[in-house]
Amino acid sequence: MKYIDLTHPLTIDMPVYPGDPTARIVQNNHVTKDGFTSHTITIGTHIGTHIDAPAHMIANGKNIFDYPVEHFIGNGVLIDARNKKKIDLELLDQVPLQENDIVLLYTQRDTMFNTTEYFTDYPEITTNFAQKLVDAKVKIVGMDQASPDYKPFATHKLLLKNNILIIENLTNLNKLIGKQFTILALPLNIKAEAGPVRVVAQVN
Repeated sequence: MKYIDLTHPLTIDMPVYPGDPTARIVQNNHVTKDGFTSHTITIGTHIGTHIDAPAHMIANGKNIFDYPVEHFIGNGVLIDARNKKKIDLELLDQVPLQENDIVLLYTQRDTMFNTTEYFTDYPEITTNFAQKLVDAKVKIVGMDQASPDYKPFATHKLLLKNNILIIENLTNLNKLIGKQFTILALPLNIKAEAGPVRVVAQVN
Protein backbone atom coordinates (compact mmCIF):
# COMPACT_ATOMS: atom_id res chain seq x y z
CA MET A 1 0.00 0.00 0.00
CA LYS A 2 1.13 3.56 -0.73
CA TYR A 3 -0.37 6.65 0.87
CA ILE A 4 -0.47 10.05 -0.85
CA ASP A 5 -1.32 13.20 1.09
CA LEU A 6 -3.72 15.40 -0.91
CA THR A 7 -3.83 18.16 1.74
CA HIS A 8 -2.24 21.60 1.81
CA PRO A 9 -0.38 22.29 5.09
CA LEU A 10 -2.26 24.69 7.37
CA THR A 11 -0.04 27.72 8.00
CA ILE A 12 -0.55 31.33 9.08
CA ASP A 13 0.46 32.64 5.67
CA MET A 14 -1.70 30.32 3.56
CA PRO A 15 -4.09 32.03 1.14
CA VAL A 16 -7.80 32.29 1.97
CA TYR A 17 -10.91 32.82 -0.12
CA PRO A 18 -11.40 36.59 -0.56
CA GLY A 19 -13.23 37.96 2.50
CA ASP A 20 -12.46 34.96 4.74
CA PRO A 21 -10.35 35.37 7.90
CA THR A 22 -6.70 34.38 7.78
CA ALA A 23 -5.30 31.72 10.09
CA ARG A 24 -3.80 32.61 13.48
CA ILE A 25 -1.51 30.21 15.34
CA VAL A 26 -0.29 31.68 18.62
CA GLN A 27 2.11 29.96 20.99
CA ASN A 28 0.85 30.22 24.58
CA ASN A 29 3.47 28.22 26.41
CA HIS A 30 7.13 27.38 25.79
CA VAL A 31 8.75 24.15 26.87
CA THR A 32 11.93 25.92 28.04
CA LYS A 33 9.96 28.36 30.21
CA ASP A 34 6.80 26.47 31.22
CA GLY A 35 7.84 22.86 30.90
CA PHE A 36 5.43 22.28 27.99
CA THR A 37 4.38 23.83 24.69
CA SER A 38 0.82 24.78 23.65
CA HIS A 39 -0.79 26.89 20.96
CA THR A 40 -4.12 28.57 20.22
CA ILE A 41 -5.35 28.10 16.67
CA THR A 42 -7.98 30.43 15.15
CA ILE A 43 -9.23 29.53 11.68
CA GLY A 44 -12.30 29.81 9.51
CA THR A 45 -14.10 26.61 8.59
CA HIS A 46 -13.35 27.14 4.88
CA ILE A 47 -9.59 27.57 5.05
CA GLY A 48 -7.16 25.44 3.08
CA THR A 49 -8.16 21.89 2.23
CA HIS A 50 -11.66 21.65 3.70
CA ILE A 51 -14.99 19.90 3.25
CA ASP A 52 -18.43 21.52 2.88
CA ALA A 53 -21.57 19.93 4.30
CA PRO A 54 -25.13 20.87 3.22
CA ALA A 55 -25.59 23.45 6.03
CA HIS A 56 -23.06 25.62 4.16
CA MET A 57 -25.72 26.68 1.66
CA ILE A 58 -28.89 24.70 2.40
CA ALA A 59 -31.33 25.85 5.10
CA ASN A 60 -31.60 23.22 7.85
CA GLY A 61 -28.97 21.15 6.05
CA LYS A 62 -26.70 18.65 7.76
CA ASN A 63 -23.49 19.62 9.54
CA ILE A 64 -20.21 17.70 9.47
CA PHE A 65 -20.94 15.77 12.67
CA ASP A 66 -24.24 14.47 11.23
CA TYR A 67 -22.32 12.04 8.99
CA PRO A 68 -20.94 8.65 10.09
CA VAL A 69 -17.22 8.16 9.64
CA GLU A 70 -17.73 5.74 6.75
CA HIS A 71 -19.19 8.59 4.67
CA PHE A 72 -15.70 10.07 4.44
CA ILE A 73 -14.04 6.90 3.12
CA GLY A 74 -14.62 5.36 -0.28
CA ASN A 75 -13.49 4.33 -3.73
CA GLY A 76 -11.78 7.19 -5.55
CA VAL A 77 -12.34 8.21 -9.16
CA LEU A 78 -9.98 10.74 -10.79
CA ILE A 79 -11.20 12.90 -13.65
CA ASP A 80 -8.56 14.76 -15.65
CA ALA A 81 -9.93 18.29 -16.17
CA ARG A 82 -6.68 20.03 -17.05
CA ASN A 83 -6.88 22.92 -19.53
CA LYS A 84 -10.68 23.04 -19.33
CA LYS A 85 -12.52 26.35 -19.08
CA LYS A 86 -15.65 24.49 -17.98
CA ILE A 87 -16.04 21.09 -16.42
CA ASP A 88 -18.96 19.62 -18.34
CA LEU A 89 -20.64 16.34 -19.21
CA GLU A 90 -18.17 15.15 -21.85
CA LEU A 91 -15.60 14.51 -19.12
CA LEU A 92 -17.88 11.80 -17.75
CA ASP A 93 -18.53 10.03 -21.07
CA GLN A 94 -16.08 7.19 -20.40
CA VAL A 95 -16.22 7.24 -16.60
CA PRO A 96 -18.13 4.36 -14.95
CA LEU A 97 -19.39 5.99 -11.76
CA GLN A 98 -20.84 3.90 -8.97
CA GLU A 99 -22.89 4.69 -5.89
CA ASN A 100 -20.81 6.09 -3.01
CA ASP A 101 -17.78 6.88 -5.18
CA ILE A 102 -15.59 9.84 -4.22
CA VAL A 103 -14.90 11.82 -7.41
CA LEU A 104 -11.79 14.01 -7.65
CA LEU A 105 -11.28 16.64 -10.34
CA TYR A 106 -7.69 17.26 -11.38
CA THR A 107 -7.44 20.81 -12.80
CA GLN A 108 -3.78 21.50 -11.91
CA ARG A 109 -4.85 24.74 -10.21
CA ASP A 110 -3.01 23.70 -7.04
CA THR A 111 0.20 24.86 -8.72
CA MET A 112 -1.20 28.41 -8.33
CA PHE A 113 -2.23 28.01 -4.68
CA ASN A 114 0.02 30.77 -3.36
CA THR A 115 -0.93 33.31 -6.02
CA THR A 116 -3.78 35.84 -6.15
CA GLU A 117 -4.92 34.26 -9.45
CA TYR A 118 -5.80 31.05 -7.64
CA PHE A 119 -9.17 32.49 -6.59
CA THR A 120 -10.10 33.83 -10.05
CA ASP A 121 -10.83 32.26 -13.42
CA TYR A 122 -10.89 28.66 -12.24
CA PRO A 123 -13.00 26.28 -14.37
CA GLU A 124 -16.63 26.12 -13.28
CA ILE A 125 -18.37 22.79 -12.78
CA THR A 126 -21.62 22.96 -14.71
CA THR A 127 -24.94 21.98 -13.16
CA ASN A 128 -25.28 19.30 -15.88
CA PHE A 129 -22.04 17.71 -14.69
CA ALA A 130 -23.18 17.98 -11.07
CA GLN A 131 -26.56 16.44 -11.90
CA LYS A 132 -24.85 13.39 -13.39
CA LEU A 133 -22.95 12.98 -10.09
CA VAL A 134 -26.28 13.25 -8.28
CA ASP A 135 -27.86 10.65 -10.58
CA ALA A 136 -24.91 8.30 -9.96
CA LYS A 137 -25.31 8.78 -6.18
CA VAL A 138 -21.67 9.58 -5.51
CA LYS A 139 -21.08 10.86 -1.98
CA ILE A 140 -18.23 13.36 -2.26
CA VAL A 141 -16.70 15.48 -5.03
CA GLY A 142 -13.29 17.07 -4.49
CA MET A 143 -11.10 19.41 -6.53
CA ASP A 144 -7.69 21.08 -6.54
CA GLN A 145 -9.20 24.55 -6.89
CA ALA A 146 -10.98 27.09 -4.71
CA SER A 147 -14.60 26.27 -5.56
CA PRO A 148 -16.75 24.32 -8.01
CA ASP A 149 -18.53 27.50 -9.13
CA TYR A 150 -19.16 31.23 -8.72
CA LYS A 151 -22.06 33.25 -7.36
CA PRO A 152 -24.97 32.45 -7.15
CA PHE A 153 -23.34 29.03 -6.45
CA ALA A 154 -25.88 26.89 -8.31
CA THR A 155 -23.54 23.89 -8.48
CA HIS A 156 -22.72 24.12 -4.78
CA LYS A 157 -26.42 24.10 -3.95
CA LEU A 158 -27.30 21.26 -6.32
CA LEU A 159 -24.61 19.00 -4.89
CA LEU A 160 -25.23 19.86 -1.25
CA LYS A 161 -29.01 19.55 -1.36
CA ASN A 162 -28.47 16.03 -2.72
CA ASN A 163 -26.13 15.11 0.13
CA ILE A 164 -22.93 15.23 -1.93
CA LEU A 165 -20.18 16.80 0.16
CA ILE A 166 -17.60 19.09 -1.47
CA ILE A 167 -13.85 19.12 -0.83
CA GLU A 168 -12.00 22.23 -2.00
CA ASN A 169 -8.28 23.07 -2.28
CA LEU A 170 -6.81 19.61 -2.78
CA THR A 171 -3.26 19.07 -4.03
CA ASN A 172 -1.05 16.32 -5.49
CA LEU A 173 -3.83 14.88 -7.66
CA ASN A 174 -1.27 14.41 -10.44
CA LYS A 175 0.13 11.51 -8.40
CA LEU A 176 -3.15 9.60 -8.85
CA ILE A 177 -3.18 9.50 -12.66
CA GLY A 178 -3.63 5.92 -13.84
CA LYS A 179 -3.94 4.60 -10.29
CA GLN A 180 -6.66 2.73 -8.43
CA PHE A 181 -7.14 4.25 -5.01
CA THR A 182 -9.30 4.66 -1.93
CA ILE A 183 -9.91 8.08 -0.40
CA LEU A 184 -9.86 8.80 3.33
CA ALA A 185 -11.13 12.34 3.95
CA LEU A 186 -11.56 12.75 7.70
CA PRO A 187 -12.65 16.14 9.05
CA LEU A 188 -12.96 17.11 12.70
CA ASN A 189 -16.16 15.72 14.20
CA ILE A 190 -17.66 19.20 14.68
CA LYS A 191 -21.11 20.76 14.61
CA ALA A 192 -20.36 23.11 11.74
CA GLU A 193 -21.18 23.54 8.07
CA ALA A 194 -17.59 22.85 7.01
CA GLY A 195 -14.15 22.18 8.41
CA PRO A 196 -10.52 21.43 7.62
CA VAL A 197 -9.97 17.89 6.38
CA ARG A 198 -6.93 15.64 6.00
CA VAL A 199 -7.36 13.87 2.70
CA VAL A 200 -5.22 10.84 1.93
CA ALA A 201 -5.28 8.49 -1.04
CA GLN A 202 -4.53 4.84 -0.35
CA VAL A 203 -3.14 3.57 -3.65
CA ASN A 204 -3.73 -0.12 -4.32
